[in-house]
Amino acid sequence: MTPKEVIELAKKHDVKFVDMKFIDFPGVWQHTTIPVNRLDESLFEDGIAFDGSSIRGWQPINASDMIMIPDATTARIDPFYVIPTLSLTNSIFDPITKQPYSRDPRHIAKKAEAYLRQSGLGDTTYMGPEAEFFVFDDVRFDHSQPNAGYYFLDSVEGAWNSGREEFPNLGYKTRHKEGYFPVPPTDTLADFRQTLMTTLMETGVEVEVGHHEVASGGQCEIGLKFKKLVESADQLLWFKYVVKNTARKAGKSATFMPKPLFGDNGSGMHVHQSIWKEGKPLFAGDGYAGLSDLALHYIGGIIKHAKSIAAFTNPTTNSYRRLVPGFEAPVNLAYSSRNRSASCRIPITGPNPKTRRVEVRFPDPSCNPYLAFSAMLMAGIDGIQNKINPGDPMDKDIYGLSPEELKDIPHMPGSLEEALDAVEKDHEFLVKGDVFTKDAIHEWLEFKRNKELNPIRMRPTPHEFFLYYDI
Repeated sequence: MTPKEVIELAKKHDVKFVDMKFIDFPGVWQHTTIPVNRLDESLFEDGIAFDGSSIRGWQPINASDMIMIPDATTARIDPFYVIPTLSLTNSIFDPITKQPYSRDPRHIAKKAEAYLRQSGLGDTTYMGPEAEFFVFDDVRFDHSQPNAGYYFLDSVEGAWNSGREEFPNLGYKTRHKEGYFPVPPTDTLADFRQTLMTTLMETGVEVEVGHHEVASGGQCEIGLKFKKLVESADQLLWFKYVVKNTARKAGKSATFMPKPLFGDNGSGMHVHQSIWKEGKPLFAGDGYAGLSDLALHYIGGIIKHAKSIAAFTNPTTNSYRRLVPGFEAPVNLAYSSRNRSASCRIPITGPNPKTRRVEVRFPDPSCNPYLAFSAMLMAGIDGIQNKINPGDPMDKDIYGLSPEELKDIPHMPGSLEEALDAVEKDHEFLVKGDVFTKDAIHEWLEFKRNKELNPIRMRPTPHEFFLYYDI
């Protein structure tokens, strides 16, 4: 859409308000709302001002003024407001210089796309994320007191709730790790997912599939059509917004936290990706699994820099509750055709070269997609530029390998601390083309260490009392 078309869309739907959304540094949508009389073509040039010091990881209070400028191509009618409201996704700019803000994740993603074009390797990269999520019926947690802390999750379909007082309890509970594809009544969320998919499609999102996932406790997945990098990140944020609010309307709570349940599968976000040039797919060739040398080198870059990009693709302490052996989490850095235990999988897609792609399986949906997609692209470009050999494919079940067989296979970091240390040492590939600035990387490290890692490291957990109280 053009700004003029956005204004016409607002008139067509008798819009009264415009919701201005933007992404903060950790990856959560923020918003402010303006009356529709402020929606004119100048809004797409001048934007509106806001306080950048109140946004996590951004400006100090002595330099707090910033402006957000909407992108007309992101216009959608918001399906959740009672009063007709138009939604616009914004990018962030300096109010004096009008230059894009270096810590705006959306700007970083735009620079990643520009760097690909500048490199001459390709002109388009496609990203297709598969963000899994849980839908719970009751969620309670608190750790505000120095001497108390807890969490409690409830789900009508969890096997741990077979004794739940439902008056009557009708059984049909999902056993741990057996939630993949059961029909109702075991699958209690079929109607919810259809409502969710309908809402997505009515707001312009192309949906490909929806189903229950492996874990109990209401784990789901909705497959969306792949898009160009920035557009895909925009779409993923809209998807998360629709999922959370559809659940809320249904009296449930959806979370993209990677590992809310102990003893069951966590939520991953497999990301299908490819590079094109002048309308031609560059990942198709006559090499392993129908890949080109360029695609294999891209995988080589992903594997080489995986510990660093994990700081963006798996950016929470909870991410590493998922990245442990035995729960279909790809902790070992290898590539393979069809093999879902490999961190980089080449899906079987038939002879059409346009469908040839690489699926990176270690990311999770807690990530900021603009940063995660950009980090993976930059790692892949580095692999292509330096012709990094990914090694031999691993077509065995990696989870079943002996320690002796595993010792030479690199693996993902075991903690957020390890991932942050890795990106501190290995980030030159990220700062090429000024895509990730040194300032942005420094702030990411400071924020994650001071606001997340250290507070969690200093607090006892319930299981520590179980293990150590009588020590």
